[in-house]
Amino acid sequence: MKKIMAFIMLTLSSIGFSQTIDKPEQFKPKSAKKLAKSFLKTNNIPGMAISVSKHGKLIWSKGFGYASLKPKVRVKPKKTIFRTASISKSITALALAKLANDSLINLDESIYYYLPNFPKKTYDFNVRQLGGNLAGIRHYKDNDEYALNKKMSITEGLTLFKDDDLLFEPGTQFLYSSMGFILLSEIIQKASNIPFSTFVKDSIFKPLGMNQTSADTSDNAVPNKTQYYKTNSKKEIVLAKPVSNDYKIASGGFLSTSEDIVKFGNEIIFPKIVSKKSVSEIITSQLLKSGNKTGYGIGFSVGHSKKGTPKYYHTGGGVGASTILLIYPEEEVVITVLTNLTSINMIEFGNQLESFFID
Repeated sequence: MKKIMAFIMLTLSSIGFSQTIDKPEQFKPKSAKKLAKSFLKTNNIPGMAISVSKHGKLIWSKGFGYASLKPKVRVKPKKTIFRTASISKSITALALAKLANDSLINLDESIYYYLPNFPKKTYDFNVRQLGGNLAGIRHYKDNDEYALNKKMSITEGLTLFKDDDLLFEPGTQFLYSSMGFILLSEIIQKASNIPFSTFVKDSIFKPLGMNQTSADTSDNAVPNKTQYYKTNSKKEIVLAKPVSNDYKIASGGFLSTSEDIVKFGNEIIFPKIVSKKSVSEIITSQLLKSGNKTGYGIGFSVGHSKKGTPKYYHTGGGVGASTILLIYPEEEVVITVLTNLTSINMIEFGNQLESFFID
């Protein structure tokens, strides 16, 4: 009898040990939570949401701090809505991939095929170059233009830069350009014959179940939306000034929750609404005419994890928002961090989170 009991106890202890080894992720959120609290405190961030999925399933989703300081409202990753900032470019890229997938746009076609009235430049350039920041279209001129609070449609927004010269021959240099993505959204709505935000909502948000995601337009009354904050010259946290994102939805104007952005990230790993081939068009690094890789596809930076496995990502910096989206296709991991404070460096924090969730 003693031998039988000893065997049972040994078996039970073995089962317990096996469960610990098979589910190492149960310990990671504790360390990640500690790291996140430190990041929040060090950078004096009012509120932040982090959501992580593995193998297509949410494994950790946590809110930190406040969506609003006055009155105090806690961040809840399932419902608190942040500005996504330039993660919007990744969303725009998937919309472009959807059009290419449905043969409604040719990425290697001249932009003038879709916009014949756009002012002619010294050089022609195609849709792929435009989405890859290779067209020579300029970025924001200054902070006033970046934080412009003037309601304009996408078409009206083109007037900010459409008459400016290209900064270089397309394909010869890489220059990150939010203005280029405004032009890209005009092409998308012309090719689809549907307003840009409507096309994205119907072709991406609805089928992916991103029910908390929408365009940050002046007439969009969104419940559970965070307040937007900045740091003033005295290093105090204050409300950021209003900004109009109506014309630049494609480059930085979508609103979402961290859990919705994880759903979006999983579409890159497990494509459902577009083909794998169409996804590969936007997550493959483009090449300069010199043959050098740019490290950017269309709307996605292309790199590697510390393990050397593929990583697709995008950071965002907007008025009242600093964000990051990280996608690891081999490990089938998606990490999203959204905050409500301007001008926070998210790259190193993203790398630290990677160390917790990439085996």
